[in-house]
Amino acid sequence: MSELSFKEKEEDVTVIFEAPAEVSSEEPSMSEWSSLESQTVIEKEKKLLFDQGLYSPGSSDICPKYIPQSDSTILRHPYYNYPAVHDPGIKEALLVPEQQIVYSDDGQALYLHLCSEMKLTPVRMFHRKLLDSEISLSYYGVDPTAIRAMAMALQFNKHVHVFNLTDNFLTDDSCFHLSQMLKTNTTLKELNLTGCRIGTSGLINLGDQLAVNRTLVTLNLSRNEIGDEGGVHYAKLISDGVTVQKLNLSKNDLGRQTALAFMEAFEWRDPLTLLDLSWNSFLHVPSTVKMLSSLANSQELQEINLSFNAFEGDRIAGAIYNLLLIPTLTALDLSHNRFQGEAIDIITAGLISAKKLVTFNLSFNPMSPEDAYRTLEKMLRPRVKLQNLLMETVCVDKSFLALVARVSKMKSRKKFKVIYGDVLHNWDVKGPDVRTLLLKRAEYLSTVNKKKHIDILVYFLTLNQKNSAPMLPKDLSDRLTEDGIPLSSDYCDQLVEVFPGPRIRKLRSINIPLLCEYINRLYPKKKVPEPEPVPEPVVEVVAPPPSTKVKEKKQKVKFVR
Repeated sequence: MSELSFKEKEEDVTVIFEAPAEVSSEEPSMSEWSSLESQTVIEKEKKLLFDQGLYSPGSSDICPKYIPQSDSTILRHPYYNYPAVHDPGIKEALLVPEQQIVYSDDGQALYLHLCSEMKLTPVRMFHRKLLDSEISLSYYGVDPTAIRAMAMALQFNKHVHVFNLTDNFLTDDSCFHLSQMLKTNTTLKELNLTGCRIGTSGLINLGDQLAVNRTLVTLNLSRNEIGDEGGVHYAKLISDGVTVQKLNLSKNDLGRQTALAFMEAFEWRDPLTLLDLSWNSFLHVPSTVKMLSSLANSQELQEINLSFNAFEGDRIAGAIYNLLLIPTLTALDLSHNRFQGEAIDIITAGLISAKKLVTFNLSFNPMSPEDAYRTLEKMLRPRVKLQNLLMETVCVDKSFLALVARVSKMKSRKKFKVIYGDVLHNWDVKGPDVRTLLLKRAEYLSTVNKKKHIDILVYFLTLNQKNSAPMLPKDLSDRLTEDGIPLSSDYCDQLVEVFPGPRIRKLRSINIPLLCEYINRLYPKKKVPEPEPVPEPVVEVVAPPPSTKVKEKKQKVKFVR
């Protein structure tokens, strides 16, 4: 390097700080420390020109002349070619609240989003029916985890009035989400959980928010195995203010504890218009009587179903008599119980007080024809407003039919309908003629053996022609066996019953002439074949022997048939 260039570099050097001569015995003051001196920032020339508006950096893109060149031959400056990002969204993420997604009230978009979030396959039928008045997923096999998405989609739905989940096994978690749905939904009128097997714990989860809902009218909990514990819990829900009007608790194994709990609940509140307690185990008579007596105080009940409970006796009948005093009662089902005799009289005595009763069902009870007659006799009173009397499988007699005709002619019974079982007559029941059956049986057996055809009816006619005397069944059976006739000994025993003859050795015999006389009446073309004519004998003349002096013998005559 030349000395001139070295001097030019020395002239360009700017002195920033010149330290004074230091003395080893003295230390500089803090204000003189070099670390506290601020360095002077020198603006670059292009930056100064840019601030003055005399320079433009141009586009940040690569110049087109570099495009055909290799990337390795281009020197890129990271600050110039790729400008820095001022804010990648950190401030917005930290300071600005996340904007919530607002879904429509029908719940379709929300349902699809929840299914995607939970990694579930959406039920197309449910998604489509969210705009209809009824969603029926009965026997659909819905995954219990999918109930959460369905319940959340129905929270604010304004279209669906009926939600049917019949025979879809639900868990406690499913019942919890249905309860949360009932907390906010104001449109749903009917919830059908028949056969969902929610059990006692599921009913507890479902009832958490049931008292909050004021629009649900019908609740079907049939076949859910809730037991006495679940029945007691629902009785508590009634006391807490549940407004469900139509309740179905059939086939839940409810018993004594449930009856006592319902008795207390119905004393305080009267919300039900329909109550179905069929197919349960109300076997304890005192508790059942108390429950029915408490129900009798209702002013709202319209339909009661007490079928399949094995009710019987005068005490239960007296409690049911009180039920007929409910002023709003329109239908009472007592089918498949054990009422008869005096119990029927006690119950039907209340029909005159049931001003609005339309249907009364006593089917499949062990009632006698007299019980049925006395029950129908109540219809002769114009004050009894009953229109449908059901006594299916209850046997009646001819006097009952006459009473039905009499009741039907009444002006107040133009729409009256009665159903009953078999009619017991005092006539002898006549079936098919056994004699005809036996002879047709013999005719059929005659055609079975095609190789050896034997007409059995003609055989009997021939037998009568040879010997018309009565025969014992055993003797006839032995003779049939000898002659190769395919008739068993049982057949002969039946002939004794329909063609009896005189006793032989104190044993019953078969009247063969009587049998043949009936054969001639039933089959007049059957005749005994005529015997074949005997051919005349043929005489053969033997030629005379040659003439000899031998003594002549007598000529022999040979007869040939």
